[in-house]
Amino acid sequence: MIRSPPHAISPQPPLIRRAAPADVPAIVAIEHEAFADPWDAGIFTEAISYYPTTYFVAEVEGKIAGFIVGALEDTGENIYGHICNFAVTAPFRNRGIGRQLVLRLEHQFALELASGSQLEVRESNAPAQRFYRRLGYQNVFYVGGYYANGEDAIVMMKWFRF
Repeated sequence: MIRSPPHAISPQPPLIRRAAPADVPAIVAIEHEAFADPWDAGIFTEAISYYPTTYFVAEVEGKIAGFIVGALEDTGENIYGHICNFAVTAPFRNRGIGRQLVLRLEHQFALELASGSQLEVRESNAPAQRFYRRLGYQNVFYVGGYYANGEDAIVMMKWFRF
């Protein structure tokens, strides 16, 4: 008999779908696991009505494994996507789910005529910076004291090519 190790990738691919109000408790649990200064449930619930086309969850075997919240911003010269919040729960990390969430959101941004996507990441979060660089994001500038604890943010951008 061949046994898979406990960390083996599930044979069932994740279902990437738009977030629904019923998903908020699972999203909040992931948020609290992933971040020192988490958003509260009210913000996630409001985001469903504000960003209905750019807010996704990854569902694996009936469980929410991750989420991504995006917004479109119009500068008057360009429309660009903004990755506002994004996390995958620890048991489902390193399985490509985060990559799939980001790519699905970028696809939606492009459908809505965005010329690129931006995000902020903690200066101390080297693994996240590497992840975004692998997806084509580049550092564009720093924002001093961006986070509640005073840590700086790196703003990263990916421009879409059509």
